[in-house]
Formats: sequence, structure tokens, C-alpha cells
Amino acid sequence: MNNDTICALATANGVGALGIIRVSGNDALTVVQKSFPAKKLENQPSHTIHYGYFMDGEEAVDEVMLSIFLAPKSFTTENSVEIAFHGSPHIGKRILETLIKNGARMAKAGEFTLRAFINGRIDLSQAEAIADVIASENEASRKVAINQLKGGITNEISILRTDLLNFVSLIELELDFAEEDVEFADRTALKGLLDKIEHKLESLIESFQYGNAIKNGTAVAIIGKPNAGKSTLLNALLKEERAIVSNIAGTTRDTIEEVLHIKGHAFRLIDTAGLRETMDEIEAIGVKKAKEKVENANVLVYLADAATEDYSEDIEMIRSLQRDDLKLIICATKIDEVLPPKYELVEDIFRKEIDQEFDFIRISAVENQNIQDLKNELSSYVEQLKSQESNVIITNQRHFEALQKSLEATHKVKEAISFQISTELLAYELRNALEHLGEISGEVTNDEVLGNIFSKFCIGK
Repeated sequence: MNNDTICALATANGVGALGIIRVSGNDALTVVQKSFPAKKLENQPSHTIHYGYFMDGEEAVDEVMLSIFLAPKSFTTENSVEIAFHGSPHIGKRILETLIKNGARMAKAGEFTLRAFINGRIDLSQAEAIADVIASENEASRKVAINQLKGGITNEISILRTDLLNFVSLIELELDFAEEDVEFADRTALKGLLDKIEHKLESLIESFQYGNAIKNGTAVAIIGKPNAGKSTLLNALLKEERAIVSNIAGTTRDTIEEVLHIKGHAFRLIDTAGLRETMDEIEAIGVKKAKEKVENANVLVYLADAATEDYSEDIEMIRSLQRDDLKLIICATKIDEVLPPKYELVEDIFRKEIDQEFDFIRISAVENQNIQDLKNELSSYVEQLKSQESNVIITNQRHFEALQKSLEATHKVKEAISFQISTELLAYELRNALEHLGEISGEVTNDEVLGNIFSKFCIGK
């Protein structure tokens, strides 16, 4: 399959000023040459651009520009041609059909990047970073993806893996001289290396929470009793009339989700139905969905009406939603409608009744009072997740799981040394740790893993 010449549209579907079709394979120049009589492509140097008409037999399909990249100096390390055409979907379809008649086939999802990986131009974590760069929706996720594309994760892991590989070699050597009862690998030095690896793995694993927030955004559930000002707050944060605001309790029946970017970080704001007992079947479904959203949220912004005389229902609701891993922010709302002595006492009431640590902010969404304080608190929450010990941030679930397996394997090796088990078993545990570290960069992998990763890519990448 790797000997096939593949082609695909590399730009987004739809009408545009230009479109680009990529062709890659050992016979890429031959395939394109059949439809490009303007120049002899095999005589042209690499990294050059050529003008002419793309032909289907005797018919000119479009006026195009061809970019030539000769092996191994291309993305896939194969001969590659990029065809820039006028951005009509019909023209793109005609060019692809002609290329297939000329001997190419349509590329599968992620096949260009897969070839780059198989041919050794990039490792597996860099291949995944390409998809993350394309999918990045904010500045923070872009920076992390670019760092990974530059080999950040691989560089961190490869140093540890190289040191560990040296010890594995020495342990394997001991097996060859088992009858001699010699010890080539210094167990004390090995334990010191394992401590170092363990510390680095723990730091990388810890960074995943921050990385996940960067990549997927932080889920923020806006909760409170009916008419507490949830929809008004959502509109104030987004600076647009996204949710219906009414004095009638129970206006919001379903959840409304919008993305807000604060200082380069994405926050998925979820406006929910007011929490209360209700006989209205539709509203009851909304209340149930609101509670489900809190279960999956990273941050709970609970709104309490500053004009309320009795906060017992609010306190009971907060207690029912508390989790150790849930960031809690309590906002006293509508402070523009209440005199200062009243709303200033609200915080004391909640401090006495809520055991969990929380931040308290007094806001007026209508008057835009202290809304920026809430934004700052959300931004601060994400920044506090960032590990200070590693410049590399884990955003990929597969990497996270491989790191956890590596850490577990490292623990087993340390236990093996402590219990002075046989060299054969120690060698087995070391190879296991080495294998899990290699899974991240793709030094150790299988077809199932590759198929799962590259099937998620868009065709043409």
C-alpha cells in the first residue's frame, strides 16, 4: 500500500479563492505529468513552482500552479506534488477524477501523515500534534500543539528511555553470564535512575489536567435557583443576548452552552435550568440535565440572589453538588438592587455553612459590576493547574495512559530491586517499563493503535 500514489484535497471543502490537491508517492510526478504538458516535471528541481493548464485528455480542466517536492525532502519523504487550482469544488472533483484515471488512488484519512511517520520523518507524538494544531481553537492550545510538533514530549521521554535502555543492556548481559554470578548493572545507580524517571513521569501525568483544560476547554456550570440571574450572567460574560432573560421563574428549560475565551484559555459556559422542585415535566427534565452537567463540570459557579432572606435551599443545593475535584465559586447576584450592608453579610452565611473551600464574588450582571473579577478567577483556576516542574504539557489521552503504565512499571522495577528478585524477572520488568515509554513516540506500537490514531485525521492530511 505504501507503494501506491495517493491524492486528496488538502484544503477545506467548499468554494474559496484557491484549493490545493496533494499527490504523494514514488510515481507522483509520472501521474501528474500525464495531465500537465507544459513542462517535463522529472527535469525540474525540488521545491519549485510551475505554471500551466491541467488537462483531462484534450480538455483543459483549469489553470493551475504545481509545487514539486522531491524525495526525501517532502512531508511524506516521497515524491510529492501540490496542485493549486481555482477554488471551485467542481474543478477539484474533476482534477481528482483525472489523477485517479492517471494511476493514483484516493488517500485514506490521515494517510499522508501516516506515511511521514512510517518513513521516519516524524514520530507518533508529532503526528498526533499535527491533528492538534489543526484543531486548536485558542492560543494556549496552539502553543502546546506546536511544542509537541517540535518534539517536546519525545525529547523528555527519549532521555529517560536512553538511560533506562543502558541498564536493560547491562541486565541482559548479566543473563548471558548467569553461571558466573557477576553483576554488571549497579543496583544503587539503577534505583537512582528509577527515582528520577518516577519524578519526571509524575510531573508529566500531573500536567494532563492542565493540558486537558487547554485542549478541550474548561467546563463551567452556571447553577442557581430560578431567577438567580444565570442567563443574565451568561449574556454579560459573552457580551451578547445569547439566553432569554425574564422575571418569570423557570424560563430556561434546557442547557445552553457557549465558549468564552479568557487570556488565551477556552471556557465552555453551561447555562442551566433553575434548580427547584417542579411539577412541570419539561422543566423537571431541564433540572435533571443541569445536575448532570455539574457532574461533568470542572468549575461550578453558583448564583445566590443577594436579596434573598433565607439561603437554606442554596446551601443544601451546594452541599449536594460538592466534589473534591470541583472548583466552587459562589456569586451573590443583583447587588445593584440591594443596599451594601445586606449583600456584604451573605458571604459570612455561606462561609459558616459550606465546608468546601470556595471563592466568593459579589456581582451585578445587569450593571456589569465585578464581572471581570469572575473572569479573572476562572483564568486563575486554569493557570493553577499548570505544573511548574515541566515545560511539556500532556494533552493527549493516549500519552496520559502510557505514562501511567510507565509509572506503574517503574514502581514494579523498584520493588523488584528491593526484594532482590532474580535477574530474569528484573529484566522482564525493565523491558516492560521501556516498552510503555516507547509507546508515546511510536518506537513500540501496533497496527491497531496506528489505525485508531490516523482514522481520526481528515482526508488530505
